[in-house]
Amino acid sequence: MGWKTLDDMDLRGKRVLVRVDINVPVENGKVTDDTRIQRIVPTVHDILDKGGKPILLAHFGRPKGKRVQDLSLLVVKPALEAALARKVVLAETLEAAENGTDEINAADVVLLENIRFYPGETDNDPAFAQRLAGLGDVYCNDAFSAAHRAHASTEALARLLPACAGRLMQAELSALEAALAAPKRPVGAVVGGAKVSTKIELLENLVNRLDLLVIGGGMANTFLAAMGAKLGKSLSEPDFFGTAKDIMAQADKAGCRVLLPVDGLVAREFAAGAAHEVIKLGPDTVLADDQMVLDAGPATTQLVKDAFAGLKTLIWNGPMGAFEIAPFDTGTVAAAQAAAQLTRDGALISVAGGGDTVAALNQAGAADDFTYISTAGGAFLEWMEGKTLPGVAALGG
Repeated sequence: MGWKTLDDMDLRGKRVLVRVDINVPVENGKVTDDTRIQRIVPTVHDILDKGGKPILLAHFGRPKGKRVQDLSLLVVKPALEAALARKVVLAETLEAAENGTDEINAADVVLLENIRFYPGETDNDPAFAQRLAGLGDVYCNDAFSAAHRAHASTEALARLLPACAGRLMQAELSALEAALAAPKRPVGAVVGGAKVSTKIELLENLVNRLDLLVIGGGMANTFLAAMGAKLGKSLSEPDFFGTAKDIMAQADKAGCRVLLPVDGLVAREFAAGAAHEVIKLGPDTVLADDQMVLDAGPATTQLVKDAFAGLKTLIWNGPMGAFEIAPFDTGTVAAAQAAAQLTRDGALISVAGGGDTVAALNQAGAADDFTYISTAGGAFLEWMEGKTLPGVAALGG
């Protein structure tokens, strides 16, 4: 761990610039899911308890360097105040924050207006970062989900002030290091979802680090088809058959066992409650032109559960089937519940991340029992791909 935390900083009487991610869903002017807001509460409270003044830097949507009223953080302010149980003052302009109005000076917590209203943010402009640095004495990054962006508030600013990770960033980095950098072995991963093309770098990195790789979802179809299976109208990517073969070869060389479906739920229509049957899957499988594989079958699910029982660490990214509609959520739900039970029993460290992953684990009722669930989509994937994240590197990690 090369980065400092709030425990390493003297914050009494200090202005603390805190990069947070409160880019939450909003409908009809109200926040519909405050998960990301709730996750920054420990950091803000710790800073206040240590005598510091949190000045929150955050983005909302994609205003592309222009002031867009519909993307003002004003809409997030009520939910933020409710979560923090504190009054939050919105600094509507950078100039207002610099000049310090009476209200801003007296506030316990200040929220700077959407940082992406300024073109210098996404340009990682040194002069803009210098202006931001003038607002504070200490920098704290609590937005792991934005750490893969080399922006002024995530990268340049961290090099201008004494810097540390916030509690959420600390938890994310600690969990990911435990899962991949120095995991308890054997270590395995579930990688699912629709397309191999979006996760090539992830797969290539993981097969050299894992003892077990479970491939599910539409991705598994591409691997099976690359081996010779004829899977009807199942989702697959013929342009990546060669890539799938290369990944299998890399895994074999690295001693990583790849677990592909040996059976699946096959239907002729993609609809809830669609008529379906269980069909064995393998290189010799031939489905009718109008058939498609929509979920892992019971034999595959049992193999996955048995494999989990032999692991000490599990990483999960992506569902094993079309989990959005029953009964094609069966494989994902059963495997997730098995991982959750092993985690509850203290036999498994389980770390998961990615939008569909979180939704699938919530649907399975398993999310609360996983060791750690990351809400960082792109940053989580890039970390798992073995890439250096600018926002982490700038902290000294």
